[in-house]
Amino acid sequence: MLPHYQLLKSQVRRLGLALLLPISLAGAVVLPTQLQPATAQSGGNRPLTIRSDTQEYDAKTQVITARGNVQMVYPARQIQATSAQAQYFSKERRIDFSGNVYILQQGNNSIRAEKVTYLIDEGKFIALPQSNRQVESVYMIEDSSPARQTTKPAPKTPALKRSN
Repeated sequence: MLPHYQLLKSQVRRLGLALLLPISLAGAVVLPTQLQPATAQSGGNRPLTIRSDTQEYDAKTQVITARGNVQMVYPARQIQATSAQAQYFSKERRIDFSGNVYILQQGNNSIRAEKVTYLIDEGKFIALPQSNRQVESVYMIEDSSPARQTTKPAPKTPALKRSN
């Protein structure tokens, strides 16, 4: 039989190991997941997230089709979009949105259209309206010198001449 102080010392060691093991395992599991985003971003990859009711991926064409309540978020370009459908063409690096498309960029500028194509590498939007409608874009333009504004009104726009 062990003396009382050695028994107490043994129990303290076991308790220490019992506490240390779960903490070290939790650290091993938690730390790598916290470091992964930084590693992925340093390689030039930027997340583009698409949420929708349904999604399909065609491995042959490498096209992702999202349908129903589509929401896209692309933080690297400060772009958010909603539409009825979106198709991401990974080979062409292009996204085609269709059906009541609304795109918000940099929190201020926006586009509303029936169809919008976003060319990722060029950072370019091509918008098409519904038939007999127009595309609407709103751009926030900073006035660099409000003190120098003149009181002279803007020139009148000439009347539209229609050709038959």
